[in-house]
Parts: sequence; C-alpha cells; structure tokens
Amino acid sequence: MMIDEANGGGPHHGPPGRRRAARGSALVAGAVLVVVAAACSSPSQAASTATSVAPVPTVAAHGAPAGGTPGALRPLDRAALDATVAEVATELRQPGMVVLIRTPEGEYVNTHGVTERGGTTPVALDTRVRIGSNTKTWTGTAVLQMVQEGRIALTDPVSKYLSGVPGGDTITIAQLGDMRSGLYNYTETPELNRALDDDPQKVWTTEEMRALAFAHPAYFPPGQGWHYSNTNTMLLGEIAEKIDGKPLGQIFQDRFLTPLGMTGSSYPAAADTAIPAPSSRGYLYGTNVETMEQPSIPADQLAQVEAGTLAPKDVTNDNPSWTGAAGQGISTASDLATWVEAMVGGTLLDAPTQQARMDGVLPTGKGTSYGFTLAKMGQLYGHTGELPGFNSFMGYDPVDKVTIVAWGNSAPYADGRPPAVTLVQELVPLLYGPAPAADIPEEGLPE
Repeated sequence: MMIDEANGGGPHHGPPGRRRAARGSALVAGAVLVVVAAACSSPSQAASTATSVAPVPTVAAHGAPAGGTPGALRPLDRAALDATVAEVATELRQPGMVVLIRTPEGEYVNTHGVTERGGTTPVALDTRVRIGSNTKTWTGTAVLQMVQEGRIALTDPVSKYLSGVPGGDTITIAQLGDMRSGLYNYTETPELNRALDDDPQKVWTTEEMRALAFAHPAYFPPGQGWHYSNTNTMLLGEIAEKIDGKPLGQIFQDRFLTPLGMTGSSYPAAADTAIPAPSSRGYLYGTNVETMEQPSIPADQLAQVEAGTLAPKDVTNDNPSWTGAAGQGISTASDLATWVEAMVGGTLLDAPTQQARMDGVLPTGKGTSYGFTLAKMGQLYGHTGELPGFNSFMGYDPVDKVTIVAWGNSAPYADGRPPAVTLVQELVPLLYGPAPAADIPEEGLPE
C-alpha cells in the first residue's frame, strides 16, 4: 500500500516544508514509498516535500508478521501495534503521538505521551493540533460542492474568477485541484523561508503569496505535468470565498464542520496564532533556511539531537497564515477520522460528483496518485499534513472499511522524517500484511 504526501507531492502538507529523508537502513525494505506533500511544512520543507510529492523508499513494519496474503486484513494485534507506536515515538523523539485505527474488527486507539515537552498532560483523541495540508481537502471539497450546485465548473478558466494569474486564461479549476497547473509553489522560495525564520509572527496576505509565486516561471504548461504546489490551493481558496461571499473559515464551518459535528476543528483568522484548548504544543529542530537543500539539520546539530543535548524550538504559536487554504486548519484525531470517512465515503457530495472525484485520482508520474486535493495511498484515500511543529496523516480504505489517523507533535524530526507518516508506514503492514500491499508513501504533500 503506497501513501503519498505533500512534498511537491501530495497528500503533504501543504505549505512549505523540509525535504523528507529516507528511513534508516534498518527500516528500508525495498518498495518505493511516496508521501503526499503536506500542505504546510516549513517553506523549505514544502519546497522539497511539503509542497510536492517526492518518492521515498518504503519501509517494513518493525516485527511485521511473516507470510499472509498481500492486502488481506489481519486481526488487530494490539500488542504489536502498541510496540510499534512506542518504538517510533521514542526513535523520533516525539513528546506525544496519537493513533486511531478503525477496521471491521473494532477500534484501536493509542494516545502516547504528553502535549508538551516536560509536561504531564496526556495527549488524547480530542487534543487539537495544526493539520497542515490536510486542510487542502476541506478547500477542494468546498469547491466541488459549488460545482454540483452549478456555481462553477471544473472546466472554467481561473481568469473567470481571478485576475492577475499568469496563464489564467488556460489554467482550469480542475488543474488547480489536481496539481497540474504548473504554477510555481510559493513555499519553495528562499524569501518565504527566510521570513518564517526571521519574523515567525508575520501575518501573510494572499497578495504577498501570489507575488512570491508569480515572480517565478511556471514549471510546465497547464496540464502537461504534475507538481505539488500550495499556490494551486491558495487560489482555490480565493475562488471559494468569491463564489460563496464569505471567509473561508465560515465556508468550512457551514458546509462541513457543523454538519459533521467536528467540534474540535476550525480554520482560524490570519492573525490568530492560538490553538484552542485542549491542544498540543508543537516543536521544530533547526530552521527553514538551513533545511532547504537537504532533509536533515546540519550534521553537527543532528549529532547533538541524537546525544540528547540539543532541544527543539517551541513553534506552536508561530503564525500559520502563510499556509492559508493549503494548510491553516486545526483539528483532532477524532475529527480527522470523521472527515476522511465522510469525504471518501461519499456523504459530502452527490453521487456523480463523488464518482468524478474518485475517478480523477490519477497517477502523477512521480510514484503517487492525486486528484482534486485527494491522494491515493495504496488502498487508502486521504492526505497528509505538515507544518513546523506538527505532522498528521489521515486515510480511509472504502473497500476494506479501514480508517487510519495519526499525528505527532515534533515535526519534522531532526533528520527530516515526518513522524506521523513514518509511523503509519510501520503500522500498515501489521493491518494488511507484507509488502507490496503495505507500502505507504512518505510525506510528500507539503505541508
């Protein structure tokens, strides 16, 4: 089973973010693994992984049972799942991690650790965290609801709704949601990465993000390639606000969060840096700039981390407005499970629109499948998300009725690995059996 993320790739991530590092040699098991770039990783990360999907080596689960039919669900082995969560959380120095798994056999929950370094408050299913690129699926679903309402068409050119977009007469709404517009990813720019390091409280406007993106040439002509770009989702958010005539946060609240009972989820105003209680702190090793060209922090600093002499920074209240519609959401493990089951299960769109969305999740040519803000990761459909301090994963298998949600609160790890995605890579083989059915892509969608 392959899982994609936000590294220029796809359900990442989201906004900016560090490049994802391959797993340690002891964990690498052969197949190619890709993670949907988290909508909101740190800008540098997004440039590498968060904003585009990048291939990553697959990993085998620690102690995964031998034999078995690839893709066949196994009975829930709670002891093995517990051991794997504890091992990955310890290896990646996570103060806290939360895992929620649902299968036809029952539910598995592991709330490992605490909400802050040195603290005593345990993490829980209702602990709120920043979800990075998972927010992209909110934005995309809102636009698709407007499509079925007849207020916009996927074949419409972007210029019908927004002016000033290079190539806007030939870029379609569908190409924005599929990451096939070619528009440059603003979170890959040095300017954004430096600003996030130097002025983490800056309130970003869409005009500023547009300027960063449009100062660079397109990656390719519209429809002639695939590149995970937060610029696409930022523009979709602008279009949704223009059509519905209200702020994006209110659109999400009215269309999904209230109807689905997602009381732990929100999309804050640009100047709001708080995460409502109960919440977790989020931690980051290094800076955005120093990880733009490599997945890991500098070797001397990494050695200090491994020796336990260098602590991460608390970035919980850094302003996330640079992620916007691509990654500014807040949610909980319980709400993400509710969301991904509803989104993939078809309760948010009419049957024809839902079928079109699922049929449009197509291979990207980079080891992932992506379409209209949705990634396919093996049998799982969903997304990943990362921005400084937090990494999350949500996926639902509509055939076997399996839901997997996970998050970690120190992200990415010092060597560039996304903790939640790394953990899910280890857990899936315990649920489905050995590779290739258990292959899960590394965080690719930037986040």
